[in-house]
This record gives sequence, C-alpha cells and structure tokens, in this order.
Amino acid sequence: MECTVTLEADVLAAFPAEVQIPAQLVADAVAASSATSPRVLVVLDDDPTGTQSVADLAVLTRWDVADFTWAFTHIRENQTKPAVYVLTNTRSLDPAEAAARNEEIVRNALAAAAPAGLALGFVSRSDSTLRGHYPLEPDVIAATVAAETGEATDGVVIVPAFPDAGRVTIGGVHYMRGAAENLGSLTPVAETEFAKDASFGFANSEMAKYVEEKSQGRFPASDVIVLDLNIIRAGASAQDPTISAKAIADALEPATNSTPIVADIVTENDFRALALGLEEAERRGKKLLYRVGPPFVRGRIGQEIRTALTSEEAFAGNTPSTAGGLIVVGSHVGVTTRQLNDLTSAHSSARTIEIDVEKLIAGTKTEGEAEAEAYIGTVVSDVVDALHQGDVIVHTSRLLIKTDDAAASLKIARTVSAAVVAVVNRTLKTFPPRFVIAKGGITSSDVAAHGLEIRHAIVRGPMLPGIVSLWEPVDGPAKGIPYIVFAGNVGDDQSLTHVTRKLSATF
Repeated sequence: MECTVTLEADVLAAFPAEVQIPAQLVADAVAASSATSPRVLVVLDDDPTGTQSVADLAVLTRWDVADFTWAFTHIRENQTKPAVYVLTNTRSLDPAEAAARNEEIVRNALAAAAPAGLALGFVSRSDSTLRGHYPLEPDVIAATVAAETGEATDGVVIVPAFPDAGRVTIGGVHYMRGAAENLGSLTPVAETEFAKDASFGFANSEMAKYVEEKSQGRFPASDVIVLDLNIIRAGASAQDPTISAKAIADALEPATNSTPIVADIVTENDFRALALGLEEAERRGKKLLYRVGPPFVRGRIGQEIRTALTSEEAFAGNTPSTAGGLIVVGSHVGVTTRQLNDLTSAHSSARTIEIDVEKLIAGTKTEGEAEAEAYIGTVVSDVVDALHQGDVIVHTSRLLIKTDDAAASLKIARTVSAAVVAVVNRTLKTFPPRFVIAKGGITSSDVAAHGLEIRHAIVRGPMLPGIVSLWEPVDGPAKGIPYIVFAGNVGDDQSLTHVTRKLSATF
C-alpha cells in the first residue's frame, strides 16, 4: 500500500500558533486543586516505556496494597510530583488477563489511598502508535472505580501523541513524523508498520474512527469529542492560557458515561494547555479517565522537561561495577534492528550473543524442554564469561516468528521473553553487570520485574532528550544498578549506541 505523506507545515497552517505556557503554571493549578483534597495520579503502564518522559517518580512492578502505601509515602516524604507508575505489562497479556490485572491494581490503589486521605486519578498509559488493549483497559478501570467508590466516569481522554518520538495528532488524525530523509513529513499512523501488529493491528488514523473501530461501534465516531488545535490553542492570539482552558472545559461539558475525548497535540505547550483545561473541567465536576502516550503525565502534573542524564548522573549515589554492561534486545520493529546493527558495528569490543528463537519454540512444542533449558544455560555461561571482559549484547534472533492468531503470537512472545528473563536473572546472581539496557516493551518489562527482580524503583530521568528512561532500583538484587528502559519504536539508528556509550567503561 502506498503511503499518504503530507508536510507537517501544510497541515498546521489551518490552525493557530501554540500558546506559551510555563510548566509551573500547571503545577500551581494542580497544587491548588490538591490543597483541600490531596490527589495522586496512578499510571497503569502497559509496558515500562511510559516512564521515559518523566523524572524522579516512583515506579512499582508489584501492586499489593503495601506497594502503593510505599509509593504514597515516598511522594509525601520527598515532596515529589503527585504521580506513581505501576508496571502492568498488560500489552503482553490476553484480554481476560489484562482485564483482571487492571481491576486488581485499581482496587488495591484505592484501598491504600483511603487511610492516606488521598483522592486518586487513573491514567491508562499505552502505545503512541495505538497498539494495546483499547477500549478494554479504560472500560475496566472505570467499572472498578464505579464499583469501589460509586463514582461514574464522564469521559475518557485519549492522547496518544508523543512528539519527542515523532507521533503527533493534528485535526483529529494521528501521524508519524518522517525520519531523517523525510524531515517535515507526516504519514498517517495506520499506514505504518505498527498498524500491522499481529495482536493489536488497526485500520484508522483518524482518532474518532479508530475509537469506533476498536469499540466495534459501541462508540460511533460521531459521538467522539475532538479537541482539535483550534480548541487547544484558543488563547493563541492573546497568549492567554486561561482562554484555552475555558474552551477545553466547555467542550467537555457534554461528556457522560465514558464519552471518548480525543485531543490534538503537537508540542509540549499543547500538553500544558490541555492539562489546564482538564484541571478546569475536573474543578467543574467532570470525572475523567486518561488513555495516553508517554508525555501526557509530564504535562498533566506540570513537570519540567528533564534534560538527558549525563554519564555521571546515571551512576550518581552508586559506585559503578567494574564488570561490563549488559544490553538485551528483544524488540523486532525495524528501528530496533537498525539500532542493533549500528551498535554491533560501532562497539567492536563488545561480545554479541544471539538467543536462537527457533530452538526455544521447538523446545516448547516437543519433548525438548530439557534441551531448551540446557541451551539457556549455555547462553548464561557465555554471557557471564564475556562480562568479565567488557560489554555484552544479547539479542533474540531477528527472524520474527508469528502466526495469524493473536493469542498464539502472544504465546510465542512470552516464551522468548521467559528465556531472556532467565538469562538476565542467572547472570545477575552470578556476576552483576555494570548496567542493564533492555530494548523493547515486553522485554524491558519482564527484565525489570523478573530478570532483575525490581519491586520498587525511582525513575531518574531520560538518557536521550524526551526518550529512554533510567530507573534506579531501590531494593532487590539489582539495587543501585542503572536500568535503562528503551522502547522498541523510539530513537534514530544511532540511539542505542549513544546510550551504551554513556554507560560503558570500555566503549
């Protein structure tokens, strides 16, 4: 299929200029709202890459009531911004499992918030290229909140935009920006490789039609409220954000019974304008739930954009190990493969070890489980030996094995991820690496929760401007080892190389 490519400047010409809005203005509005009733956003992140746009926030890979109590206490004692991330990993689960996990997390968060005197807002963080369990996850969150508190959700605000990674929404249409050779161009996201995802494929780039498609007509496109740039930037001529905030809140007045609400976003100022409008709508009594891409939370809580961490900042407070670093690559999207090729070419001193996916899959289908286990043991031994000399790149074979059956595709992904987790975990307990980078959403989630056994961590900030998150584990066997969460679909061809060079002692 031939892609429809347009110029961003041409598309934007029909809309006002952005309104300049300081992050502090949003932070002050949030603080004023919380003065009488302290409020925390609980971000249910369907893979760990949603943290790449924020800094100095708590993140959980477990969600018992005690875990939320730890997070809420951390916010209060450290006076951090009022948000906590929960790594759900639901993008790797089937719909029934994803629903059950969302429900459990919301119930436990509410149970921990009550004795702390906190009100909660809920964010369903998902993919900026529209892959994930929609509308299932916001449906479950809304239903659970209603069951536990009696509070109905008026609107579900859908904001997939991620400008730092090249995803913007203009005129209700979600686009992907062109790479280096096509700077300034826009391609509708349904015409990209992401729309062909085996588990979460889609056909529409116009967000209202996407909502209708994914809800199977339950929410007709005509019922979706679209906050286009004319509304988001209503105060442009006077550079007055209060005008935009009122326009946004006014547009949300009809929302009821989880009405889908789509927002245009091109810049950070658009996020901040939207945040002020949502704050005003909630002040008026609207009960909102959010389904968003990574940067939304940063804008919503009024956090400044954190500059990329330096090498020194990445290890701040911890003594770097003399071992090599471990780079784990599981994602199969095109940009990841190109990044892997660039790293292996540039980092000649690193040892590259491949995990043969065909061997793993064959082991699950036959009597070959013992052979698969022995194979994983061999990989671990090779990785540990290599870490004594320097950095090690472990990647799954680049041939993507998938089927036309979504559930079978997820099962294959889980099998591969389990092997990656086993390699990381056994390596960690044998010879801890200097740092760990995990490339890919499911990969980085499983490596965090199971490979490194992280339960609680602090997101320190991005390794590259606006993308690629560094977590500092605060407990468990990986405590103090920088852990880099690197989405499969972000960055240019050299990004993985740049991040590795910041952390490596031998590169």
